[in-house]
Amino acid sequence: MIELFTADTPNGKKISIMLEEINFDYKVTKVNIYKNEQFKPEFKKISPFSKIPVIIDHDNNQNIFESGAILIYLGEKSGEYYDKDQRTNINQWLMGQMAYVGPMLGQHHQFHHYNPGKSEFGESRYFKIANEIYKDLDYRLSTSKFLAGKSYTIADIATFPWIARHEWHDIGLSKFDNLKRWYEDISKRKAVQKGFDLLNKGEIIPKV
Repeated sequence: MIELFTADTPNGKKISIMLEEINFDYKVTKVNIYKNEQFKPEFKKISPFSKIPVIIDHDNNQNIFESGAILIYLGEKSGEYYDKDQRTNINQWLMGQMAYVGPMLGQHHQFHHYNPGKSEFGESRYFKIANEIYKDLDYRLSTSKFLAGKSYTIADIATFPWIARHEWHDIGLSKFDNLKRWYEDISKRKAVQKGFDLLNKGEIIPKV
């Protein structure tokens, strides 16, 4: 059984979606990041940087932190959505999400929604980068059904919850036909719908 320690964030949703896709037994232990529970000593033991998500695989008592590493671990363990023959390509798009897409959209959230009016430079910079991310993903998906190729992989699972915040990004998907097609296709997956509702609050994937 997998225990998932997380808050209801895009990075947390990556893991619950993956667990639903591979049909693994799991439970969610909520970490209230607004009350700084991630900084408690007992949590830091399993997450050295005090970040969510983290999993403990109770089959072997192994804990894994960092969402990309967790997706790789679950892909290897299940043999799904992480094809051995495509791993170099999958890893490129997964690392792109981890190093660029997620952090930059996260900064956009910080300046536009959590701290508006505090930095004109920050708001302008990260809104521009968010637009570029949408353009880059749309361009990729103009020649590829999914991010890493013909098949749905952990790279798509990692990226989807961030694009699901398209309304927050003040960009939308109406001008990005290929990204919109990809988003709508993934939104139809039952496991994605269930995993997106991470805390079982009845949360529905935002429509375009």
